[in-house]
Amino acid sequence: MYAVEVRDHIMIAHSFKGDLFGPAQRLHGATFVVDVAFFRETLTPENVVVDIGRAHDALKATLGPLNYRNLDEIPEFAGQQTTTEFLSKHIFDRMAAACRNGDLGPGSDGIVKIRVQLHESHVARAWFEGPVTVA
Repeated sequence: MYAVEVRDHIMIAHSFKGDLFGPAQRLHGATFVVDVAFFRETLTPENVVVDIGRAHDALKATLGPLNYRNLDEIPEFAGQQTTTEFLSKHIFDRMAAACRNGDLGPGSDGIVKIRVQLHESHVARAWFEGPVTVA
């Protein structure tokens, strides 16, 4: 299986509810390094997995509405615990849609799987990985 990965980052604020989260129940900030990997069985006729520039543009467009925001104030996330795992799936859904919509350019229809990893720190990360057809 071939893969290409692009990277960006976001800076957010959020809080959690429930004893499980201890001090993270208070408003706090996080900087996430975000890696998105695209997988395919064979290369395109141009010998690439995906257009890296378009993949990076799609990632920037996905992260833009989250960057420098308090996630507690985003209506779409109302009632949600915006954990690292949750955000991984949120970003995955948008990147998979970009792939299905052809936003990644010619050959994006050959992408079979995407993995979105959020690095919360140098010692912790979470990810969501699945077929492009998952929404």
